[in-house]
Amino acid sequence: MLHGVGTARDDAAVYRIAPDRALVATVDFFTPIVDDPFEYGAIAAANALSDVYAVGARPLFALGITAFPRAKLGGGLLEKIVTGGAAKMAEAGVPVVGGHSVDDAEPKFGYTVIGEVHPDRMVGHDGARAGDILFLTKPLGTGLVTTAIKRGLCPPALEREAVGVMMTLNREASEAMLASGATEATDVTGYGLIGHLANLAGGADIDLRSVPFMTGVRDLAERDLFPDGSRRNHAAYRHQVDWKGVAEIDEMMLCDAQTNAAQFETAVRSAVRIGVMRDDGKIRVRA
Repeated sequence: MLHGVGTARDDAAVYRIAPDRALVATVDFFTPIVDDPFEYGAIAAANALSDVYAVGARPLFALGITAFPRAKLGGGLLEKIVTGGAAKMAEAGVPVVGGHSVDDAEPKFGYTVIGEVHPDRMVGHDGARAGDILFLTKPLGTGLVTTAIKRGLCPPALEREAVGVMMTLNREASEAMLASGATEATDVTGYGLIGHLANLAGGADIDLRSVPFMTGVRDLAERDLFPDGSRRNHAAYRHQVDWKGVAEIDEMMLCDAQTNAAQFETAVRSAVRIGVMRDDGKIRVRA
């Protein structure tokens, strides 16, 4: 019988097609967040793949999604964006087999990605037990960095670090997650660390001092360079958290909207331990 696998909260849609096979589907696209068109395309590709990796699946193929003002910006920029995306997909071993484009006033780019996973080996949002160790696989702060880039206020070294983080595939993290027997995982993106924690079933205790941020991100936070998405996250989720005396700027940094950021994994591996899982649905952050 054909039926869904997992829950509506999971990072990608998972649909069983046989007792030992399930298809995985996700879609993600966004407006430019860096100046270089090739890097923008590569980041968009890595970001789209991450939701497949987050559930422990293997991506099979992708379809491109493009909105672009060709008359205003010309085709050369679009070619660089598409080339960057195709290069990152090729790095992941994922063919781009088609897609769709429209003329639009504001550029947008991304992919639909289809993958496959064994239904019994999918890693979802509701498998952790109280006391399971929680790891983060990349440093945070890309929302602050991309806002600073748009305003011409980002230090070059921090910009290069953030671009490298956003262009890095989460493939190896996914493989390590499966090898180490993770019970739960999620991709940290637009809802920030706290928003994605709130989407997990059990809740968590987080040690603020252990959460990794890129070097220099706090300076951007002190200059109030948070994107609108981070402010919305903070307004939506701050009351769901016992902050234990955490300063508001740190609350905001934990709510910073991310692009192709880390994965949470409840497994012992070579990543940064940031806390432990709970079983009562509560989130506590300790300074």
